[in-house]
Amino acid sequence: MPVINLTKKTWLATKVRTADNFLTRLVGLLKRTNLGPEEALWLMPSKGIHTVGMKFPIDVIFLKRDCHVLGLISGMSPYRISSIHLTAYSVLELPNGTIRKSRTEIGDQLEISLAETSEIDDLRDTRLSQIG
Repeated sequence: MPVINLTKKTWLATKVRTADNFLTRLVGLLKRTNLGPEEALWLMPSKGIHTVGMKFPIDVIFLKRDCHVLGLISGMSPYRISSIHLTAYSVLELPNGTIRKSRTEIGDQLEISLAETSEIDDLRDTRLSQIG
């Protein structure tokens, strides 16, 4: 499941795990010691997050239902609680530095595509040629 910033024509992640029930959203990344450079956790529904118990900082993107960016937190440290975004539908948790590298800003349109892991490389090549 890749994540593309359609506005900036940049990639945010190629391996996205969903957290779409109470337990998976609650646990989130707590059991992880890091987040790989192309990994992300997509929490839905979610209007805010916490990093209590986490071992590493993350970038956080709050999304509307249509995947427009409505809030950003770069380098959210462990043991913090985000503000609540009442109009958010979901939250992407990404490796620290992803927002800067992808130049993602509030208002940008993201695309989160469903794809099998084996299809990701083919999808990336096809998608980049379409948006490039």
